[in-house]
Amino acid sequence: MKQVQRGFTLIELVVVIVILGILAATAIPRFINMAGAARVAAMNGIAGAMRSAASLAQASYLAAGNMAAATAAMGVGAAQVNVDVVVGTGFPQATATGIVAALQDVGGFSFAHAAGVTTVTQTGGPAACVVTYTQANGVVNTDAVIAANCPN
Repeated sequence: MKQVQRGFTLIELVVVIVILGILAATAIPRFINMAGAARVAAMNGIAGAMRSAASLAQASYLAAGNMAAATAAMGVGAAQVNVDVVVGTGFPQATATGIVAALQDVGGFSFAHAAGVTTVTQTGGPAACVVTYTQANGVVNTDAVIAANCPN
């Protein structure tokens, strides 16, 4: 009677383990580098949210038609918030009751306000990885959001 071989030989198992080790050694560094890319993406995301919030606040201000008002109403019904704006332009002020109130949900980010500029960092992230908002012209600057400033 002819015997049928079942299972794998020791050499076959060792070859498979070596191949898996080589694949893991090349794939792991790629996943490690994703933390820096994720930080850059998060900062670009908050920058986009700030641009949208500033535009919506200014649109609400202009639609109200009162160029002497110091606030702009954003939201609907019970979710409505009054955002402090720069009189005459309608851009949100660089304060907690200005641009941060316009954003409404800012979990995971820290805000510092000084001289008409709000600086945003990721909570627990590097201090050099920042987004800035200027109330005078509503500009959101992401020049510092680069891989060198936003490491793993």
